[in-house]
Amino acid sequence: MRVTFHGVRGSVPAPGPQTSRYGGNTSCVEVRLSDGSTLALDAGTGLRELGKTLAREGRQSPVHLFLSHTHWDHVMGLPFFAPLYDKNNHLLVYPLANEAQERFQRNIFDDIHFPVSVHDIPSKVEFARPDGDVWQVGSARVRRIQLNHPGGAQGFRIDDDDGSSMAYLTDNEMNAARPIITVDELARFSDGVNLLIHDAQYVPADMPHKRGFGHSLVEDVLKLGEYARPKDLVLFHHDPDRSDDALDQIGLEAKTWLTEHAKDVGLLVAHEGLAVDLGKR
Repeated sequence: MRVTFHGVRGSVPAPGPQTSRYGGNTSCVEVRLSDGSTLALDAGTGLRELGKTLAREGRQSPVHLFLSHTHWDHVMGLPFFAPLYDKNNHLLVYPLANEAQERFQRNIFDDIHFPVSVHDIPSKVEFARPDGDVWQVGSARVRRIQLNHPGGAQGFRIDDDDGSSMAYLTDNEMNAARPIITVDELARFSDGVNLLIHDAQYVPADMPHKRGFGHSLVEDVLKLGEYARPKDLVLFHHDPDRSDDALDQIGLEAKTWLTEHAKDVGLLVAHEGLAVDLGKR
């Protein structure tokens, strides 16, 4: 399995000189399975970069799209996804955590929010309807878990046939006032994965003003890493006001914390273009 980050910001795109190293695009992570299947986790503005990559490589469809939820920063890249405009391509959208499954597509491609109508998209767009709690997608098994986020969100665990695994848990507020899911449940869900990607948008200085917004403190994400023991923990969904220098400092402090509490867990601060090849645990 190969995991590539095309968008790592949360809330709103944040281009500019202060964010150029980590990138300003919103959430989109590409997963290439061992059998060559392509999964896209979220459709933020980073999806545009993924589409350009797929077009340049001539990679064949289908693309399997997994959305954590349909807040704007996680879907605004969809109209600019190049494979949509190639009749030979096929996009499969997997079930959401709430009833927005079909509505999200209509609300984007409705001739009001975007000039292309849903009926004028050349590619085949299909809503996948897999059965059961474990979905077989290419060579991998995919499971999902509900997260603590206003309006609902879901995370995913992907276990490939080659023995590699990852968990994608963004837009989740650990220690929420009324949690849907607990830290212990999240740790069990992501136990022992090669790569654990988690929303780490806030630092203590952001509180208490942003409590209840549906995102986690970096220190809480580190504690999850201590419990779940992934090979590598990835800090993701950076605040749009967080500069590159600030993220550098967060990364240094986080590595120090893990060295003291979970020295076998590696630390990555997500940036656009980061690619990680996962091996067996």
